[in-house]
Amino acid sequence: MKTGNRSKRGNKRGIYILPNLFTSCSLFGGFYAIIAAIQGRYDAAAVAILISAIFDGLDGKIARFTNTTSQFGVEYDSLSDLVAFGVAPGLLAFEWSLKPFGRFGWLAVFLYIICGALRLARFNIQKNTLESSHFKGLPIPGAAIFIATLVLFIDSLGGLSENRYTIIISTIYLLSFLMVSTINYLSYKKLELFRQKPFNVLVATILLFIVIAYKPALMLFLFSTMYVISGPAITLYHLTHKYAKAAIPIVNSSAKKREKG
Repeated sequence: MKTGNRSKRGNKRGIYILPNLFTSCSLFGGFYAIIAAIQGRYDAAAVAILISAIFDGLDGKIARFTNTTSQFGVEYDSLSDLVAFGVAPGLLAFEWSLKPFGRFGWLAVFLYIICGALRLARFNIQKNTLESSHFKGLPIPGAAIFIATLVLFIDSLGGLSENRYTIIISTIYLLSFLMVSTINYLSYKKLELFRQKPFNVLVATILLFIVIAYKPALMLFLFSTMYVISGPAITLYHLTHKYAKAAIPIVNSSAKKREKG
């Protein structure tokens, strides 16, 4: 009996290898991006962040598919995200374009990192109370992907001109605000890759890869930009739709008063 109890306790203290291995790969991608950014290999750092995002998207899906989710995995994933999508893209942005701003530049990067950390902390305490179809605020991987694709896109155009550095630092501040905002963003957690899908989904996915392969830097930047602005655009649409509905009864009541008068 004692032996059985000990084995059960040992199993409870264990961790699942497969999903945490993918999380470790994501963390390694972020670490490599930091090294590459310090060495001035900005394209390599940006690609490493994108690869890290792929592993980050797979670890949760694999954990749910294999029924190996755990609190340890959730905490480890958050720590990995802070490095791969907070510190790594922040350092990349600083080394790539924000050095000329001096203290103002690295303070912008610090704001980005701390807003990313706050975003992760808020997500961890609210994940059981929020709808799984939406994120509250821009997810930190989305912000990191935008920075990475921005670097690749600008470098494909031949680099930055001096008057564009202001645009980059403004973008960092904007991403920081969006991460800690309450703007709703679509969540792709319910996109089950390991379940049967209609044939048209496969065709659409292949076409998407072909479009991206045609001009990777441009298309990836375009898709990431669309996602970043989708939150404010959807929120603005809902607000205008709400105010339009609220204005209809007022217009009707005023029209009735005119008829009576």
